[in-house]
Amino acid sequence: MQKSNYFLLLFCLFFFNLMFSQSVEISGKVISKADVENIHVINKTAQTFTITNQAGAFKIMAKVNDTLQFSSIQQGVKNVVVSKGVMVSKTMLVQLDEQINELDEVVVGKVLTGDLLSDIENAETDTPINFYDVGIPGYTGKPATQSERRLDEAASFNPSVGFGGSVSILPIINTITGRTKMLKKRVELETQEDLLRKIKSNLPEDFFINYPLDEEYRADFFYFCKEDPNFTNRCKGKSDLEVFQYLKEKLHQYKKNLQSTDD
Repeated sequence: MQKSNYFLLLFCLFFFNLMFSQSVEISGKVISKADVENIHVINKTAQTFTITNQAGAFKIMAKVNDTLQFSSIQQGVKNVVVSKGVMVSKTMLVQLDEQINELDEVVVGKVLTGDLLSDIENAETDTPINFYDVGIPGYTGKPATQSERRLDEAASFNPSVGFGGSVSILPIINTITGRTKMLKKRVELETQEDLLRKIKSNLPEDFFINYPLDEEYRADFFYFCKEDPNFTNRCKGKSDLEVFQYLKEKLHQYKKNLQSTDD
């Protein structure tokens, strides 16, 4: 082999090794019979993540042999190893299977026998009243909690039934005594608890696998998040990706606090 060809071969090998050792942005798409939006895409090797958009598309940095994990409530977990072909094309198409939870057969209500008279006698004919059927507009929003109702009663300046239609002084008394402030704090705490429950239910099962934390500390970690003054602003009404990023930041901070405590 001539020296020029030998050096050319070495250069090509060096170039390809360099190319495949570098991370590149992969433009991928998930296809599935179920909903393809908000599917978690985690690079388990590089510890980075993203989520899919409405069309199932996503972008993530990766290199050869990185493991990408795809997971959601509706689809089963799937791991894909980034190949050299993916690195060259910088594209990826991932097929996810719908996760089907089979339930035992359940019989709801009365079983019809085919005998008309018997079925009529066994039928439940009491029908709940529909407010709209009788011309009364009903409230269809989220029911207020007990604390929210008490706060509304404590802070509302409603005309009293007494002589002259005078205004109730109870809201003023509640403000002076601090009862209104106490109820506002209670409502805020209930809102945070409800938000935290929602976050925990939507959190991927492998979160603490990809971002390790001993099980004995996990409840305290979520309490640490809830106590953050920015907890509601950072998580309420936010996308899964934004909440995921917030939890990742707080976990890093929580681990630093644990380490300083141990030291």
